[in-house]
Amino acid sequence: MTRTAARQLALQLSFAATSGSDLGVEDFFDEEYFRALPSEDLLFAEIPDEEQKNYIRALVEGVRDRREELDGYISRFSRGWKISRISRTALSVLRCAIYEILYMPDIPDAASVNEAVELAKKFDEPETVSFINGILGSFLRERDASVSGKENEP
Repeated sequence: MTRTAARQLALQLSFAATSGSDLGVEDFFDEEYFRALPSEDLLFAEIPDEEQKNYIRALVEGVRDRREELDGYISRFSRGWKISRISRTALSVLRCAIYEILYMPDIPDAASVNEAVELAKKFDEPETVSFINGILGSFLRERDASVSGKENEP
């Protein structure tokens, strides 16, 4: 299973968690449950290995535990949009990408953004994909400016 597929599984689990599903990550990894998922979907053709499970678990649990913080960033950079107006899919994509950028230093920022955009293309309208790309770009620019001390420049 590729990192992209693992990321998509994490996105789906994060989405389910915000939709009121009580399916836990460990329940999802149960071999019997996983094998019962739609076999026609190539995403479920291969059970994640331990490294992928650890990545998925870290991302899903991190997004769940830091949801308020992540939503704060999304609100800040989605000028003119309230969180309640953003699709749940777009929110899940944004939360996962921002969490990776902030808390998974082994993943390059550009990879997180690129993967978020590619996932959004699978699940959302082109306007939403641009919206997600814009928020992530603004987030990175501000973060990079604050790290380099440029936020205090005129």
